[in-house]
Amino acid sequence: MSWLFNVLFKYPGFVFRQGDFTFAASRTTMIVVGLAGLLAAVSLITYRRVRSDRHPRERAVLMAIRLALLALIVFCLFRPSLVLRAAVPQQNFLGILIDDSRSMTIADRDGKPRTEFVQQQFAPGGALEKALAQKFVLRYFRFSSSADRLSNAADLKYAGTATHLGQALERARDELSGLPLAGLVMVTDGADTSAETLDEPLASLKARQIPVFPLGVGADRFARDIQISRVETPRSTLKGTSLAVDVVVAQTGYAGSTVSLQVEDDGRIVNAQDVVLPPDGQSATVRVNFTANDAGARLFTFKIAPQADEQVTQNNARTAMVEVADRRERVLYMEGEPRPEMKFIRRAVSDDPNLAVTILQRTAEDKYLRLDVNSPDEVVGGFPKTREELFAYRAIILGSVEAASFSPDQLRMLADFVSKRGGGLLMLGGRRAFAEGGWAGTPVAEVLPVEFNGGARGPSTATAYFTRLAVKPTSAGAVYPVTQLADNAKASATKWEGMPTVTAVNQVRAVKPGATVLLTGTTDTRQDQIVLAYQRYGRGKSLAFPIQDSWMWKMDASIPVEDTTHATFWRRLVRWLVDGVPEPVEITSSIDRVEPGEPLKLTADVVDPAFVEVNDAQVLAQVTSPSGKTTEIPLEWTVSKDGEYKGQYIPEEPGTYSVKTTAMRDGKELGANTMHARASAGDAEYFDAPMRASLLTRVAEDTGGQFFTTDTASSLPEAINYSGRGVTVVEERDLWDMPIILIAMLGLIAAEWSYRRQRGLA
Repeated sequence: MSWLFNVLFKYPGFVFRQGDFTFAASRTTMIVVGLAGLLAAVSLITYRRVRSDRHPRERAVLMAIRLALLALIVFCLFRPSLVLRAAVPQQNFLGILIDDSRSMTIADRDGKPRTEFVQQQFAPGGALEKALAQKFVLRYFRFSSSADRLSNAADLKYAGTATHLGQALERARDELSGLPLAGLVMVTDGADTSAETLDEPLASLKARQIPVFPLGVGADRFARDIQISRVETPRSTLKGTSLAVDVVVAQTGYAGSTVSLQVEDDGRIVNAQDVVLPPDGQSATVRVNFTANDAGARLFTFKIAPQADEQVTQNNARTAMVEVADRRERVLYMEGEPRPEMKFIRRAVSDDPNLAVTILQRTAEDKYLRLDVNSPDEVVGGFPKTREELFAYRAIILGSVEAASFSPDQLRMLADFVSKRGGGLLMLGGRRAFAEGGWAGTPVAEVLPVEFNGGARGPSTATAYFTRLAVKPTSAGAVYPVTQLADNAKASATKWEGMPTVTAVNQVRAVKPGATVLLTGTTDTRQDQIVLAYQRYGRGKSLAFPIQDSWMWKMDASIPVEDTTHATFWRRLVRWLVDGVPEPVEITSSIDRVEPGEPLKLTADVVDPAFVEVNDAQVLAQVTSPSGKTTEIPLEWTVSKDGEYKGQYIPEEPGTYSVKTTAMRDGKELGANTMHARASAGDAEYFDAPMRASLLTRVAEDTGGQFFTTDTASSLPEAINYSGRGVTVVEERDLWDMPIILIAMLGLIAAEWSYRRQRGLA
């Protein structure tokens, strides 16, 4: 509708925004005011003589119309005008920044790429190029991940794999500093893949009074497109672990269609799942399950095959690197009494090469049976009494053992094992567990995800509660790897319906805020009981499994001998306990892929064997490139956070880099850890690829410029000309002869005539 505004008000809207309104008053102004007052008095006298039954209102309407018409005439006689500061031709420089990234090749303008507009308008002889060159001295820049000077738009390659808007603006600002600068024109689709914000570059431009005029190219919404917006994978996992990955899929133009979502492990398909696409413009989260069977830095790809008439196909796939570790994780399982549950859990996990579960079973007062120990001295004196000994494990399982068998220090250590060490804690059901074991009110009770109903009780009251439970998964448990017993949620639910009943002597029916219930049980009286619940607590997680005979899922007469459901469930449950448990030295990066030549920022968290943060360690990262070259990077303590060390490395060659980090203190190694990262051309340009008008509008508003699109680009030269920057002269634009004023006058005259005719007035 800008053309209509131009017709009615004579000038474009930006002229009114940039100009200062004033009246060109003269000596005749007072005479005009006097005449206006005389005419107003005549109008009042004239309409006082009007005679009708409702003459007060009619006189008021007619007087208002006549006075409004008179006000318009007086307004014109005062000669209203706009005072503008116009740029002096060829005395000012204008920076033109053109996006040289791959997203500019997207064909979303009637099947034509965005680059066509750039070539038509900014190549030598182009319409905008000529209009701007008549008024300004032009300086061209190309930008993607970096910004460089450019002779003309014909030299653009559109091969950039990233776009950093802030860096481009800063480069042009610095290059043109000291020159009379009218502003910067930024021709782009608005894709900004940089991790840095635009706040600082925009504030600097505003302080220097350099307006930016973004020219957005491309459609602000695709007609037909499917995009995998986000993939949430763990950074590391244990070999053979079943992963549940949430994949966010968005689309326009394919609502209700069914597509296949495939998961590939370095090119090998490990799962495929049908997905029904959500309504246009909405996203759907799809949970995909697969197993990480191969150790090492594995590159998983999640993709949907390109569909018919899809405008952008490069955003149909996402990749994620997962560190798959092939090591044995130490778990301590303590039982307070001999019972079948321990024997069957031990048997279920014994064949897992990545789990080392040590059994500590009390047989009498201060006497213990130790099974599957890693050394002769392991837990030889019973449950660990020091933090260093306890924190050497990655998970703790507490069976039917009362709280009174632990000292206050050990109870506090168990809570710290979860919150500070980041380990996993699982409490099983039994006559000495939960409230029946006196755990209510202890530090461990704070950690567990369930409420202890009835307060503290003792083993003697355990017979007061006994029930059989028919177990079923909740909506969350139906798709969780641990509790999904079949390939899909429907088959898993059917499997659970056929599982034998189990029993419980612990009345657990409520969970804490923030906890998640995966399994529930229904009693014979149709009451619900918690069977499996978990919550994050501090750095770790805690689980509650208040049943005493899950071995019935193996030994019940209805279960075939070859059925492995019980063993699979327990292997997955214990693997989940140790998943994500931190090492004494944790090395991470904010992203697992960077462009060659961009810095890979490394962060190491270092603790001692008691998991207390260490600030005086010597931390060294050894980076091995794809070609085998090794570089040592010292990491420095950040000071702002205990135990945190940072550094960076700039990869020069594409491929996968190995980063082994070692921490030393007083000549003793605190720990070591290894991560991997990729250096390769990214595809972030193609995600959220429609033209980002909101971001470009913000750039314009924060710097005092104006946002344009390809439809309004013809107004760009005049808008820059009157921006008031650089070398300028003052111009005055008359407003009294605007068409809108004549239309308003004619409208008022017509309104008076119509009203008088309707009322039958002379």
